[in-house]
Amino acid sequence: MSDSMPEPAPAPDPADPAPLGVSRAPTGDTGVDALLERLADVDHLGADGHLEVYEDVHGGLRDALTALDTRPGPQPVPHNHRS
Repeated sequence: MSDSMPEPAPAPDPADPAPLGVSRAPTGDTGVDALLERLADVDHLGADGHLEVYEDVHGGLRDALTALDTRPGPQPVPHNHRS
């Protein structure tokens, strides 16, 4: 048995990807929640890979918002105007 100290772990390279630690709370919309979870992918990518993820998420969120405008909803009741 050796009384020697274990070797210290090498210092992390500042150029390596590091998690940002940004929390993501569920919205209740499964599609939007999946897009927000996709943002976690950047924690494992170098900066050169972030743009693709951000563009993907942005496009998906834009589509989700656009879909809100195209969903059929209650139609306004026409008013009969009498003169």
